[in-house]
Amino acid sequence: MDNREEVREFLTSRRAKITPERAGLPPGSRRRVPGLRRSEVAALADMSVEYYAKLERGNLAGVSPSVLEALARALNLDDAERAHLLNLAQAADGTDVLTRPRRRRTKDQWRPHRSLQWALDAITAGPAFVRNGRMDILAANQLARAFYADVYATPGNQANLARFNFLDPASRRFYPDWDQAADIAVAILRTEAGRNPHDKDLHDLVGELSTRSDEFRTRWGAHNVRHHGTGTKRFHHHAVGDLTLAYEGLEMAAEPGLTLTIYTAEPESPSDEGLRLLASWAATPQTSPTPHSSG
Repeated sequence: MDNREEVREFLTSRRAKITPERAGLPPGSRRRVPGLRRSEVAALADMSVEYYAKLERGNLAGVSPSVLEALARALNLDDAERAHLLNLAQAADGTDVLTRPRRRRTKDQWRPHRSLQWALDAITAGPAFVRNGRMDILAANQLARAFYADVYATPGNQANLARFNFLDPASRRFYPDWDQAADIAVAILRTEAGRNPHDKDLHDLVGELSTRSDEFRTRWGAHNVRHHGTGTKRFHHHAVGDLTLAYEGLEMAAEPGLTLTIYTAEPESPSDEGLRLLASWAATPQTSPTPHSSG
């Protein structure tokens, strides 16, 4: 993943997403491409067309914070996109070495501290797990292992949520809103690629998914990024049926690059009942409950 190519494709894709009306410009006529023209972005960012064209060709090395901010405003970037632009600029001039995770986070190279596993196991109301930016599940409580039973059931998934999403047919059942889950997975990987562009394991994963999944390849080319901190998702578990769960993603200060995610259900809701049933199933898997179509 060459940085200049990443920068070029990210900036052109953001420019193509902005309509003149959204940018406060007259719509004009005879537009050959969607979105704004280079000259319009340059005017909005208060820079010359030649300089903006240089940036869009991928030359972000040495660009000042004020120029990056002007560019972010002109392109109407959200918080995740602004952070991604900054990461791309840091990678272009080499300063990203200061912000990369201290060491590579792979399932084979990293083990949770005993205290972290104790903390995960102490969370009994919902699935709780730790993942890296490549979406490898690195540690989990018992309820999370039961919740992601389909992910663990296929050795080829390698406990990786992105690989499960795009290469395992079971994901179509597990995620009722499959397109949304796919969009989120790719946006997380794209964000990690900007933050840690020298991660060989990430490059290999992206290459594998791009080769084997048209759905992934199309989404990867869109260059969308996002902060995945909080929200609600729908799931369908093969043993307990439909679940609507809220989630919180917490960056781990002691382990840069890793995220602790906790799922919970609204108290006294059908999903809360479903999680309780799942906990019972996890404790006694040999007596799994009759599959449901709803929680």
